[in-house]
Amino acid sequence: MENEMVKRLMFSGLIAGLGALAAIASRKAAEQVWRVVFNEEPPID
Repeated sequence: MENEMVKRLMFSGLIAGLGALAAIASRKAAEQVWRVVFNEEPPID
């Protein structure tokens, strides 16, 4: 039982980590596209 809970926790951590990396990568990609299309810095808050 404990081993199964540890596996689930590790998998949840993996999902969270990959989600964070994907968010960072998509933001950087969006900023680059904005710069190419509009030739200016993106309106970042």
